[in-house]
Amino acid sequence: MHGPPHINRRHLLGGGLALIAAAASGCALPVGFGSSQTRIRYWHFLGASDGITMNGMVNAFGKENPDVFVEENVLQWGEPYYTKIAMAGAGGRSPDLATFHLARLAGIGAGRILDPIDTKLLEEAGLKAADFSPPIWERAHLDGVLYAVPLDAHPMVQYYNTDVCEKAGLLGADGKLRPTTGVDELIAMLTKAKEAMGGKPPLTMDALGLGTVGPWRVWYSLYGQSGGTLLTPDNTAIAIDDAKALEALWLMQRLGQEGLCDPRTDYGASVAKFTNGEAAFLWNGDWEITGLKERGTPFSMTRFPSVFGSGAAQADCHAFVLPHQRSRDPEIERATYRFIAYLVRNSADWAVAGHVPAYLPALEEPDYLALDPQSEYRSVITEVALDPQAWFAGSASRMWIEFGEAFSPVISGERSPEQGLAAAKASLNRLLSAPNPFPAEDAEERS
Repeated sequence: MHGPPHINRRHLLGGGLALIAAAASGCALPVGFGSSQTRIRYWHFLGASDGITMNGMVNAFGKENPDVFVEENVLQWGEPYYTKIAMAGAGGRSPDLATFHLARLAGIGAGRILDPIDTKLLEEAGLKAADFSPPIWERAHLDGVLYAVPLDAHPMVQYYNTDVCEKAGLLGADGKLRPTTGVDELIAMLTKAKEAMGGKPPLTMDALGLGTVGPWRVWYSLYGQSGGTLLTPDNTAIAIDDAKALEALWLMQRLGQEGLCDPRTDYGASVAKFTNGEAAFLWNGDWEITGLKERGTPFSMTRFPSVFGSGAAQADCHAFVLPHQRSRDPEIERATYRFIAYLVRNSADWAVAGHVPAYLPALEEPDYLALDPQSEYRSVITEVALDPQAWFAGSASRMWIEFGEAFSPVISGERSPEQGLAAAKASLNRLLSAPNPFPAEDAEERS
């Protein structure tokens, strides 16, 4: 495979930040008047190291495809981004391409706000269904129609401080953390780390704070490992298995009660504690790699612990979507699919920031396998615990925040697991009864 030149942070900082700064301020670098280039308007919300990496890949695509110019616009992450996509799509004044969280697909009006992916053009560009992680590819469909092209998964993972874990005798001969299976082995590992740290809580995570979603991520990983689901197959009613849900919450409370994790840390404090060597383990998404390396923290990473059966881990995915346009220029459309295929096929470069490529061939490339510790947790790509296809799910969603609010007091012991589950169910019932702000419409109504 012929890919872009090797991308490292120094190269990108030298060449990419000017465009990111311009795009973030609402500016873009347009194709010059009279240019023969085909222009692709691309919106995304990627910032920090993700944004730098994406900008480098966009530039690399441009060098290899001088007939195409990608106008990159970086918008505010979260609700403001999806609101702008919805407004643009509803009015048919959208960009040609946008990055999306896959879990947001059902809630943004696919078929009205987003246009379907043309599978023939996708195959013409060199991508086919068999190249992608099966659960992620399936999740990119709604009612059997493909609406997104997956780029990655960003799952919950386990960061570990190699110095502390070596002191606690938790590393194997290869210098990597010995895997644990089941509750007893997990507790034993954390207990040894606690002893090595002089009695301090060895585990840190986003457990507290306004808008915290850490408790949701941890619970959905544990609950997903036992095969638990949230909603019925048609996503219209609650289907939570109380026994499995409570088993996960009891473990979360035990971690707090036995001093194995600190229930008083918010997101920033949890990352700071691990960064500064004040915790042996951090449970978080895979995106903190760059910061930890820059600060010189002695760490590595592995999959989220297998506790209740499988090795599933809560995850969302970045994907590419086509915001609705009343008509598409065939030349721009084909260039857009070429650009999508280029980014997907070169997702080993994208993985530098920590995310796991959803494109399976990338997982076997030497450049990806050489990434340390990014390649250590790649096998999770087929065991991701994804959100249900509901309008209120996904990154920055009310469901994540309200489940976080329900479960945070469980970790601290201020609320029983039963009370936490009841609060989560009440929240889910409210969300199910609320109207979808982006109901589907027939093609005739939106044309």
